[in-house]
Amino acid sequence: MKKVIDKTVNLDLVGVNGNAFMIMGVFKRQAKKEGWTLEEIKQVIDEAKSGDYVHLLATIENHCEPKDEEE
Repeated sequence: MKKVIDKTVNLDLVGVNGNAFMIMGVFKRQAKKEGWTLEEIKQVIDEAKSGDYVHLLATIENHCEPKDEEE
């Protein structure tokens, strides 16, 4: 799956409640924290919501890249 925009957030979804609204909320908060514009966030969320749960999860995961704390 291609990225909606060529950006990622420092977020590991492992351990996040599997509820779709929770996943989107965690992603939105982290993206805002990292300086994403509201339009960039909206593009990713809109694409995530355009399919089923698996599509939502794949879209969000595609825009997440957890980084080690030591980097």
